[in-house]
Amino acid sequence: MRTGARAATALALALVLAGPLVPAAQAAGTSPPAARKSQAPSPATAHSRVLTVPGTVNARDTGGYRTYDGATTRWNTLYRTESLAKLPPAGVTALAGLGLRAVIDLRSPSEVRVDGADRLPAGPVPVALPVDDTGLYLFIAQVVGSADPAAQEAALGGDRAAQRMRTAYRGFVTSAANRAALGAAIRRIADSTGPVVVHCTAGKDRTGVLIDTVLRAVGVPQSTTTADYLLSNDLRAAADRAVRDQVKQLGLMRNPDLLIPLQEVRTEYLAAFRDQAEHDYGSFGRFLTDGLGLDPSTLVRLRLRLVA
Repeated sequence: MRTGARAATALALALVLAGPLVPAAQAAGTSPPAARKSQAPSPATAHSRVLTVPGTVNARDTGGYRTYDGATTRWNTLYRTESLAKLPPAGVTALAGLGLRAVIDLRSPSEVRVDGADRLPAGPVPVALPVDDTGLYLFIAQVVGSADPAAQEAALGGDRAAQRMRTAYRGFVTSAANRAALGAAIRRIADSTGPVVVHCTAGKDRTGVLIDTVLRAVGVPQSTTTADYLLSNDLRAAADRAVRDQVKQLGLMRNPDLLIPLQEVRTEYLAAFRDQAEHDYGSFGRFLTDGLGLDPSTLVRLRLRLVA
């Protein structure tokens, strides 16, 4: 690969993994979404669950969701976010205020090498449980780094980008290593004695399917878990738009909107994961037990940990 091409690919990978070179709110000329106070959280609105952690845009609490039997998921117990590798000191301080016991990192080793290790306060145990994304981020970086409009259209145009995402989501089920990592993450959540945060790189795909699975496993209706999954689009919109603006300004893409299907979460992607699980195991319950290796006692502990 030519030196210029290598540099372009490296820059593209940095943008894809780490986000824009300027804060999203500044780039978009907007304010970030309203953040909830860590004390006395309210389930009344979606943004009430957004955490104030500088350096993140998609950090939130999974508390306050109603279950089928009228109970409610606990606040301040299970959090979800994007990579914590770029937190400024104020972000690390905010993270310390959550009282975390464990940080479950679903990123691949290659992502960690590029993005960096999590910046954590003293206390929480880092838990690496990589889930393979079928090489999605490297693929994006190579396509963007090519700076070739024709090649980018050929790779991402039409339904091709969305198809790549559906394939990745099915791979979260069909890969034995991915199922083992997701099952281990759920066991860690069930057995924790304090708050846990789960994250991948953008906090939307691998984190999205894991949180969807956990919430459904403790009795939160599928319609509610879908809404939680889709909230990533609202929270990441400004940052994702800033990435598209910058790859265009840098001459890497003539049509950066080709990236939108890769940046967004969509119900069709989540459906690909859920449908694959039911196809392979017959039901969601069998996916939990036979696919993820969760025994009934673990599922009981998970419910007791997460539901008030």
